[in-house]
Amino acid sequence: MQQISLNDVSTYVENNIGTFHQKRIASLDGLSLTKVLKRKNPYLFKAKYVLTAEEIIRGLVDAHISSNEETIFGDWLEGLAIFINGKVYGGWKSGIEGIDLEFDNNGQRFMVNIKSGPNWGNASQIKKMKSDFKTAAKTLRTSNSGLQVVAINGCCYGKSPNPDKGDYFKYCGQRFWEFISGNAELYTEIIEPLGHKAKEKNDEFQQSYAQRINMFTKTFTCEYCKDNGAIDWKKLVEFNSSAS
Repeated sequence: MQQISLNDVSTYVENNIGTFHQKRIASLDGLSLTKVLKRKNPYLFKAKYVLTAEEIIRGLVDAHISSNEETIFGDWLEGLAIFINGKVYGGWKSGIEGIDLEFDNNGQRFMVNIKSGPNWGNASQIKKMKSDFKTAAKTLRTSNSGLQVVAINGCCYGKSPNPDKGDYFKYCGQRFWEFISGNAELYTEIIEPLGHKAKEKNDEFQQSYAQRINMFTKTFTCEYCKDNGAIDWKKLVEFNSSAS
């Protein structure tokens, strides 16, 4: 086991955080009004007494951003976790389906499935993860029958009061970062490096966001508003839900 310094973490963040910001802007720039209108519930907007095109557009775009950023940043944090573990325990990005990280410690092989937070999946998704763990364990034991394999569901934030889930262990927040690094304080120490150039990058994002809101609002007004400016709910619902 090797110690990792906060300078190592800061350097990694500085060299890689740009990827997160680039992907969030690219996702926004690639957003299509047609697609978001088709996958959102038009009845909900009516029930909430939404009256303006901009309100609808902001609701659509903000929902996309919220969902998409969680996924993008979750993937980025996975890379950070693998980097840190590689420095400390010599861990590596797994090539086995459903496994993100593998490393050896105290005579055990840990296979880790990394998620953003604790409430990441429904019953069928958790069942799939368990199946992936079993398949991965068989794969690993094929080449080393005596290998002691331990399955871990690691979550970058949150809490899991009962880590032992029977088939696997679930470590969240502080437990997860300590597990992969040996440092009980890492979960708070990484906060500052993550803010590297955050304001500068967010200013770029806000420009892209404003342009998308303006463009979508203009298109929506032309397509789904009546001559008097009122939203044409019939036309909007037909676009979203008509069988033809």
